[in-house]
Amino acid sequence: MTLTYTTKFSEKRKTLGLVVERDRSVVVLAPEGTNPETLDAFVEKRKFWLFEKMHYSPKFGEPKMETPFISGKAIAYLGKNYKLDVTDEPMDGIAFKGKFLISRQNLQDGKAILEGWYKDKAKLKIVPLVERYAKQLGVEYNDILISDLKYRWGSCTLKGNLNFNWRLIKAPQFVINYVVIHELAHLLELNHSERFWNIVKVQMPNYLEAKEWLRGNGALIF
Repeated sequence: MTLTYTTKFSEKRKTLGLVVERDRSVVVLAPEGTNPETLDAFVEKRKFWLFEKMHYSPKFGEPKMETPFISGKAIAYLGKNYKLDVTDEPMDGIAFKGKFLISRQNLQDGKAILEGWYKDKAKLKIVPLVERYAKQLGVEYNDILISDLKYRWGSCTLKGNLNFNWRLIKAPQFVINYVVIHELAHLLELNHSERFWNIVKVQMPNYLEAKEWLRGNGALIF
């Protein structure tokens, strides 16, 4: 069995690590300057573990069939589903008043309009959370991006940039909190080590509940 992988080098790392992404790609996390022979030997030694991980069910689960963008469609927002009402009255964009409202004249672009609304709401919700938890953790970050991450809920770069999937706005508040804390914790600990999870747990004692929610509902909101 031959495995292909990409490598992410970091001057802060002291040991080698492995990550299997949601698309089943393999990433080796390595200290700056690690030679290729060492990387190959590290992956070769763990190839059977990697094989099991790569052939396990995707972390997001199987995607669900999307219902048409019509009146009565269920739209997820902050962990709940709300009904979509199509109105004949002209209106800009999409509105939320205990239910979602959209003008019939905008139905053709409804999906794009809703995605834009989600992104705006995600930014309004996530940015203050990052500021709050960064202060509590005593860390500094560079930039916050709300983007279309294909296989992650969030990420933290070596330059201190924080990226969050706009689809998080469909999840309950405690799940959004968890993802924000998770990424900020990486500014203190790069690995998913015991220390890393202890940092997360101090900020959010019920973080395992959030992880389980994403595991069971990720496909529904993705």
